[in-house]
Amino acid sequence: MKDQNYANHIRFYPPHHFVFYPLMLALTAGAIYFGIRAEDDTKVLWIFMVIALAVMVWLSFMLRQHYALTLQNRIVRIELRFRYFALTGERLELLEPRLSQGQLFALRFASDEEFPVLVKRALAENLSGDQIKKAIVHWQPDHSRV
Repeated sequence: MKDQNYANHIRFYPPHHFVFYPLMLALTAGAIYFGIRAEDDTKVLWIFMVIALAVMVWLSFMLRQHYALTLQNRIVRIELRFRYFALTGERLELLEPRLSQGQLFALRFASDEEFPVLVKRALAENLSGDQIKKAIVHWQPDHSRV
């Protein structure tokens, strides 16, 4: 597996992104096409098909993202709390209210040497998640995320 860094840390799920969504897009485009060309008595059926397909695509995307990301966020928070305590002997829970989710989740890519320092820097300088990721010198890959 190649090294993970800021430039390549985005991950795709091929069956979902490259099979399901293109197929649903093609079906929706086909339904629109046939809806435009349909005779008046079947136009309502094709309009219903377009709406149903659009709702299915939207729901599948939102549910997949919501369930996976909610669980992932909980796991990442627990991991960060454990790492911070193991490295500093202090509880990250006391600092979490002052950090945004974006900041916290960016910190997961920091190596153990950089992690406590970046937490303090993020608090002191109010670094964005993107700025934290760019400040990481020794990237700790996360190949298991959704």
